[in-house]
Amino acid sequence: MSADIERLLSAAENAARNAYSPYSGVKIGAAVFAGGNIYCGCNVENASFGLTVCAERNAVFAAIAGGEKSFDAIAVYSDDVMPMPCGACRQVIAEFAPGCDVVVRCGDRTVRIRADELLPRSFVFKEKDN
Repeated sequence: MSADIERLLSAAENAARNAYSPYSGVKIGAAVFAGGNIYCGCNVENASFGLTVCAERNAVFAAIAGGEKSFDAIAVYSDDVMPMPCGACRQVIAEFAPGCDVVVRCGDRTVRIRADELLPRSFVFKEKDN
């Protein structure tokens, strides 16, 4: 695994420490590599479960807030479970990073997959000028 991916996984692991997960008890961190920068996010749960936001979307949205519109790689980390992105996260990743690598790690197990393989035939709205 390349040094950049290891650095991205380390950032995701650090972000997991900030997760707010009093309901599931599962802490997940994510990191996006875009434009030479790393943007992090963690899962944030809410008593109204529909308002919970995953680590992956928080990281992607942080990158977008930082001015990025396409990503090179995404890492997701958890000590608790193998944190494969959920369907909502897969759709968000598909919009901004269909060709990037997604690297997922739990303990000593690592899975690497291309984003477009996570969600084949994703919904894409072609008029994306902004």
